[in-house]
Amino acid sequence: MRLTLDQFRQWRHRNITLLGMSGVGKTHLASMLREHEWFHYSVDYRIGTRYLDEEIMDLIKWQAMQVPFLRDLLRKDWIYIRNNIKVNDLGPVLSFVGKLGNPELGGVPLEEFQRRQALYRAAEIRAIHDIRLFIDKAQDIYGYSHLVNDVAGSLCDLEDDGAIGELIRHTLILYIEVTEPEEEQELIRRAQSSPKPLYFRPDFLQLAVRDYLAEHNMEYAAEMDPEDFTRWVFPRLFAARVPRYRAIADPHGYTVTSREVSRVRDEADFIEMVERAIDRQQGG
Repeated sequence: MRLTLDQFRQWRHRNITLLGMSGVGKTHLASMLREHEWFHYSVDYRIGTRYLDEEIMDLIKWQAMQVPFLRDLLRKDWIYIRNNIKVNDLGPVLSFVGKLGNPELGGVPLEEFQRRQALYRAAEIRAIHDIRLFIDKAQDIYGYSHLVNDVAGSLCDLEDDGAIGELIRHTLILYIEVTEPEEEQELIRRAQSSPKPLYFRPDFLQLAVRDYLAEHNMEYAAEMDPEDFTRWVFPRLFAARVPRYRAIADPHGYTVTSREVSRVRDEADFIEMVERAIDRQQGG
């Protein structure tokens, strides 16, 4: 939604979606705001606990059943396995999505990777459509005054107008843009060292695999080192997403820089940053 500066200041129950690449600071901001009467809605957490929970558990159980000792315990219901995903630790979702490449190196075969990508996309869309539900829950059940929506970095790649429309209708979209080359390199470094679940548009993935294979003189995705491919593809994914983020933020939201975000220490700083973004958009 678009608001004037006065409308934003008078907005009693604020609902803000943080948009941007993984590692740009969305979860950091959301975690900070949680200490100031903001409900933190994490799309990836909702994906892992609601819409991919069964798929994640099936994969874990399949792996456990390959171990005779664990297989016996599971079949006799002497143990149980649960998904212990956390807002700031998306390990189970990351493990399910996996990394494309040689299975002998821990990679996921191309066809299976594409299947999981489709499931992840569908789950993300469903989690986004829950935003209206959680705006109400945040106030009526948990007693929070405001909601911050920590959306997945892949929002711009979903190619689903309905999901984006839900966010436009019910939240103020704040795009965190990386403008400095050194900050871009640091974001890429953090994402490569501490990866989060990644969704790739099918056409982007097809071209990325083709280019990687050609560059490394390989014929099949099953030959790729999954860790190397993930490191290789992330900068390209980052570059491909920037204009897509802009296509959402320019007509429907507001933009702040990662440098501005790095200076936010508390709720007052955050509100001041949003007000500056609104004022810039209005030409103030």
